[in-house]
Amino acid sequence: MLCSQKLFNIICRNKNSVVSRAMCDVAVCQFTATNNKINNLRTVEKLVTEAARKGAKVAFLPEGCDFIGNSSKEIKELAETLDGPTMKEYKKIAVDLKVWLSIGGFHEINSTSAKIFNSHIVINDNGDIVSVYRKLHLFDVFIPEKNIELIESKYVDKGNEIVPSVQTPAGPLALSICYDVRFPELSIIQRENGALILTYPSAFTYLTGKSHWEVLLRSRAIENQCYVVAAAQYGKHNEKRISHGHSLIIDPWGKILAECPSYKEGIESNESVAIARIDPEYAANIRKEMPVFNHRRKDIYELKIKCENCIPILKTDEFKFSHIDIPEPTVFFKSKLCYGFTNLRCVVPGHVLVTTRRVVTRLEHCTSDEVSDLFQTVVFIQKMLEKHYSATSSTICCQDGKEAGQTVSHVHVHILPRKLNDFDNNDDIYHKLASHDKNDDSMKNRDLSDMIEEAQLLRNYFY
Repeated sequence: MLCSQKLFNIICRNKNSVVSRAMCDVAVCQFTATNNKINNLRTVEKLVTEAARKGAKVAFLPEGCDFIGNSSKEIKELAETLDGPTMKEYKKIAVDLKVWLSIGGFHEINSTSAKIFNSHIVINDNGDIVSVYRKLHLFDVFIPEKNIELIESKYVDKGNEIVPSVQTPAGPLALSICYDVRFPELSIIQRENGALILTYPSAFTYLTGKSHWEVLLRSRAIENQCYVVAAAQYGKHNEKRISHGHSLIIDPWGKILAECPSYKEGIESNESVAIARIDPEYAANIRKEMPVFNHRRKDIYELKIKCENCIPILKTDEFKFSHIDIPEPTVFFKSKLCYGFTNLRCVVPGHVLVTTRRVVTRLEHCTSDEVSDLFQTVVFIQKMLEKHYSATSSTICCQDGKEAGQTVSHVHVHILPRKLNDFDNNDDIYHKLASHDKNDDSMKNRDLSDMIEEAQLLRNYFY
């Protein structure tokens, strides 16, 4: 799971594609959580049972569905691990009712910190956790004149990655939490990487919710041409906290398909379920008729996800390719365990190499961390090369051993950006690759200056 999550930054899908074509009913479940975890769990079971009875295959629970604490001290005391008793009960509910669950905001113990994570967790109908997203943007607001002090960072650690959309019965589901809705860059990246449904489980404050909640959610739906599902907390949780409610399911045109009540003074709690149908074909038609993501001016502006494995290249770095010294200026990417560099002899424009920083002769001699880092880096660089060279595909090759064609005794991967009709016969590339580094005159060595120039251009994508 962790490996696939880290791969999010380097996987690019067709922006207009919608993987699932089957319609699916989903439900938002709204209630008023307190610091009583047992009562909250009973309410969750009751609401999910109602959702399943009405035909929902995926039920969405709000942020803080496990509990809403009265203080940061109490929140830390009540938090649990992902294998704790509350999560086990959620899994049992999913299995018993044969429904997928979006646990919209779970107070997860962080084993490496005194703080916790605010985690959005997806459980399938077999009771398996299939995705965990830890909230990126923390809600820190202090307005003393209005008696508002909500400093999430006092007790919550920030997440550090955008997780991939998870495939559900309703389609590819992108995970966010509450305050994330105010950062449209996140949803744009999620849409570009294949999301059909954007999710914003929330405990939105009453004051901001009545002005911003619906506007923000409909905006995310319209600009990304995605369904938006937002299960929300409602009402008075304690003497200091009131949530707006108004759980929503919105279609890619911005139309509200289903909703639960908004908070009203005097009605301090609410338990409700709203059902709507997710139709992938409808979303696909909207994207086809108004292909806004194809019209984005990526030659002028672009969102980039920071590669967590990318570390600075230093002038003092030494790079070995078996017995060969690779000049530092020809290296365009460096991670903890591998690096990418421009090629002396290119079969096609943009043909580069990725290798381990430690000299290793065969894949079987690599550590598991080296294998993971190497191939995550390969896919990340592949995506960048296709963009830079306006390619539509790539040939990726690892010649593991002498009989496989390896001429430099060091594990390395060839990445070759491909275009339509770049070879008369597509398989000719393998003959070219097998012979490109032989000592003949059919392919000349590149000038070092050319290799450096290319590397400096490619560095701009990472540094």
